[in-house]
Amino acid sequence: MAQTQVPYPQQQTAAPKRLGPKRWGGAVPYLFIFPWIFGFLVFTLGPLLFSLVISFFDWPIVGQVTFVGIDNYVEMFSNDPLFWKSLLVTLKFAALFVPLNIVVALGLAMLLNQKVKGSAFFRTAFYLPSVISGVALAMIWSWVYSGDYGILNYFLSLVGIEGPDWLNDTKWSLVAMVIASLWGQGSMMLIFLAGLKGIPKDLYESASMDGAGKIRQFFNVTIPMITPTLLFNLITSIIAAFQQLTLALLLTGGGPLKSTFFYAMYMYENAFKYFKMGYSAANAWFMFLIVLTLTFLVFKSSEAWVFYEGEMKTKKEKEKAKPKRAKQGVQASREGGSV
Repeated sequence: MAQTQVPYPQQQTAAPKRLGPKRWGGAVPYLFIFPWIFGFLVFTLGPLLFSLVISFFDWPIVGQVTFVGIDNYVEMFSNDPLFWKSLLVTLKFAALFVPLNIVVALGLAMLLNQKVKGSAFFRTAFYLPSVISGVALAMIWSWVYSGDYGILNYFLSLVGIEGPDWLNDTKWSLVAMVIASLWGQGSMMLIFLAGLKGIPKDLYESASMDGAGKIRQFFNVTIPMITPTLLFNLITSIIAAFQQLTLALLLTGGGPLKSTFFYAMYMYENAFKYFKMGYSAANAWFMFLIVLTLTFLVFKSSEAWVFYEGEMKTKKEKEKAKPKRAKQGVQASREGGSV
């Protein structure tokens, strides 16, 4: 008896899902941000991680690459006097530059916030130096600071002061760097100006009715209301201070006697003058840790002095407010029960 073969049931394959207009619509936002993600991965995160890797190598531009572990970091701290010298110069510069930068930018913003004729022209005029390239700015300041024909010493001579040789005197070279760096602060000034424009005028009217003068209004109304802006500008100023390179490189080259030898210049010379890329990467990561630590400390301290809308100043005030709120809740519940 012939047996009939029963054919195996053919496995039914699921039909591929078609991407409808709704599914494609969900992918559109990712397509828009893909260029940024690609640029971030290739030009920011990739080099950042690569610099961390080569900081553990003896990595000349040309030649054999050798793994040295943490020797670059050990040598930096124990056997390189230029490391400590450049770090000290940078810290001195930051101590002078950061507070002056904020005070001058806030002062200019307050002047430009006044209702005077031609205020738009002055805003443009004060912002223009910030769009000048660092090389052009260095050329201008080399003429200003010249000991022979500099315009700064000329103005000082008009009031009977004999100006120093700014860029060749170790006492004044770092001060000259600070003054030149303060020149291009148009962006910070505009940020402060936007913060000042956002302060409600009712607060000034109420303070004036309470008898507060202009100085008291400044410290009790203006400063508390712009503390978020102040926080942002403080952090950006710290970062800018530690990245100072162009002006010092073009004006003094780190001299005289290494008085303007900034940490960024120290890294630059290790990388592109002595071709020690691994050692320079270790320098860069140490600077990153310094800036990260300072930024963290500033953020941590901001809980005590930065006011955000709807928030209280400190945790202590919040804790003090809790019993009051509890009493108010009990009183409200009693009143509700009596009704």
